[in-house]
Amino acid sequence: MALDEYKPQSGGAELDGERKSFDYVGTRPERPDGLDKVTGRAKFGADAHAPGMLFGAVVRSPHAHARILRIDTSKAEALDGVKAIVTRADFATGLTGEFANVLENVMAGEKALYDGHAVAAVAATSALAARDAVKLIEVEYEVLPHVTDVDAAMAPDAPVINDSYADASVPEGFNANVVRYHESGHGDVEAGFAEADMVFEDTFKTEATHQGYIEPHACLGSLGNDGKGELWCCTQGHWYAQKYCAALLGLETSQLRVTASEIGGGFGGKTTVFIEPVALALSRKANRPVKLVMSRSEVLRATGPTSSASMDIKIGFKTDGTITAAEGTFRLQGGAFPGAPMEFSAMCAFACYDLKNVRQVGYDVVANRPKQAAYRAPGAPMAAFAVESVIDMACNKMGLDPIEVRLKNAARDGSKASYGPRFDQIGMVATLEAAKAHPHYAAPLEPGQGRGVASGFWFNHGGETSVSLALSEDGTAQVSVGTPDIGGSRASMALMAAEVLGIPYENIRVTIADTATLGYNDVSHGSRVTYASGLATIKAARAAVEKLCQRAAAKWGIPEDAVKWENGCAVPSGPNAGDFDPMPLADITATMGQTGGPISGHFEATPEGAGVSFGTHIVDAEVDPETGATKIVRYTVVQDAGKAVHPTYVEGQYQGGAAQGIGWALNEEYIYGEDGRLQNTVFLDYRIPVASDLPMIDAVIVEVPNPGHPFGVRGVGETGIVPPLAAIANAVSNAAGVRLKSLPMSPPKILEALEAGGDA
Repeated sequence: MALDEYKPQSGGAELDGERKSFDYVGTRPERPDGLDKVTGRAKFGADAHAPGMLFGAVVRSPHAHARILRIDTSKAEALDGVKAIVTRADFATGLTGEFANVLENVMAGEKALYDGHAVAAVAATSALAARDAVKLIEVEYEVLPHVTDVDAAMAPDAPVINDSYADASVPEGFNANVVRYHESGHGDVEAGFAEADMVFEDTFKTEATHQGYIEPHACLGSLGNDGKGELWCCTQGHWYAQKYCAALLGLETSQLRVTASEIGGGFGGKTTVFIEPVALALSRKANRPVKLVMSRSEVLRATGPTSSASMDIKIGFKTDGTITAAEGTFRLQGGAFPGAPMEFSAMCAFACYDLKNVRQVGYDVVANRPKQAAYRAPGAPMAAFAVESVIDMACNKMGLDPIEVRLKNAARDGSKASYGPRFDQIGMVATLEAAKAHPHYAAPLEPGQGRGVASGFWFNHGGETSVSLALSEDGTAQVSVGTPDIGGSRASMALMAAEVLGIPYENIRVTIADTATLGYNDVSHGSRVTYASGLATIKAARAAVEKLCQRAAAKWGIPEDAVKWENGCAVPSGPNAGDFDPMPLADITATMGQTGGPISGHFEATPEGAGVSFGTHIVDAEVDPETGATKIVRYTVVQDAGKAVHPTYVEGQYQGGAAQGIGWALNEEYIYGEDGRLQNTVFLDYRIPVASDLPMIDAVIVEVPNPGHPFGVRGVGETGIVPPLAAIANAVSNAAGVRLKSLPMSPPKILEALEAGGDA
């Protein structure tokens, strides 16, 4: 995504301003997908079947870095039931840019670049036969030196992953593993540091973590020799899957129809393709549908986790807590391909604050790991961990209240963002004031406990969006959207359509259209869906209302502009328009076949008024000094939603971000051995939080309307994961009496810091 897409601005739609009164928006109706999911009727990726279907399996590299010298498939081809085998030779050639990178990740070419990199794939009549065939494919490797740590990958003598990745932004003198460079900010940081009474400077590290979705990647592909295909898959963006699969297989995009299944979790990790092009390539070769389902080990070894990071932060303060200057350097590895979100780390790092002097630098570094993918606000949680930790260190040293210091420096309406533009109407101060007023902040702590506070920011996003709304003769409505529902968007769309149409929420059904039945839609990411698809739904509903008013005007024999829409009915716009009883929507649609035909509305746009998002978290933690074990005893999330369309879903987003942040801060990490192989490839060893690890999480919804949306909506899915790492680290550090600067804060790290009497 281009950086200018994140500029907070209005536009892209005709807006209402601040609407404060709603009939449906802001209520808590039952979720439309609930019954299907609790009864098992919902169809997820692995539930797809087709007549004559084959089963796929993938050969994966056991080496972190190796040249592929030879692939012998003869023994596998001779196995009963094997119908097709594909290697890199079965995909398109001549691709460039991100298409080339995605193809290289989907199926290795000359080299395997990480442990788990796909090298070949097989389709057979049973899953067992496919797995047996994989074991018979012989691959000869020349093992090469590898590197998995971001700092080590930047060293002058580090093994080079690909000497052609670096773009023109990278300054001279760096190892070829440094592939992109970012710098932004304003003012004079050196002058700002000279004005400071105290300067705090430190280095922080975070390990890569996986999104931890429960449903592994799964798909069913069918591609004929005529170039026409069908793909069913669990994805956050089926137009993206269509575009990339078509390119990787040399197809015309329109000839590949993609349908999104229900999705058992994504959090950004299902915004790209991994096995989908492979299933289609196997299908084309076998001339039969092919189903591919990843194992948990494959998910962890070969799909995109977040980046690991190494960061240097320097902040200058006056004794009253005023920040005079801030500087940050953010080194992120994105696996074996360019794309680590270091520019987002840099731009989000200080965005919560109104700073006169600020500079941020980012390095995108490649290493022998799987290609990183988004994980809710990609890049921002790591940056917040580093920056908010330094602010907490300064508050402790100077004896200042951590929320008061943040309020003193907080970004406000009109503040110049650290990354460039001026903010419009924002809620940073409102979240801090709500956190300060919350009973949690004043509650006493028990011995051995510590409290942490942190704030966080995310840009939010608009993106290409298309929505259609059709009215039925009985007065109900059907809404077709192109954004897979990963956070309750079907309920939100129905509520916003109900608000405009004036009919009950239960009378509206929202479906996720496939790529052949609706215009292009960007991926469900960036906290864009409730904002962008919601805006399009509102505009589509308004288009239908305009037609309803036209039908009523024709029936009454009055001008179209003499009719308005109120409470689900057409009514005269004033006394001079005539004396007519309100005409309900159902009365108009009942005869629409005789008054001009079907009534529908449609809207497409790339809206640019997404509105930025801020949040503040309060955490209480308890540390056992004998074992280093940590327990989160209380957690409060405060975040600006603009307008909470369905508050229960909003609270769930807040709580989910906190829960994932707890895992990231305390337990979760990718552990690579000296051989470059991933050591913890199942959930038994890669430990995500379970219910017993979590406290009750209090969610406080702040509503500072976004002027870029008709109902004031801001996306809420990203920001919730930005403050937790820092808030938890501050709580744990304050409880332990030593500063923890490396995540996760596992018991061995805490014990090491306690025994050393210093930081870790």
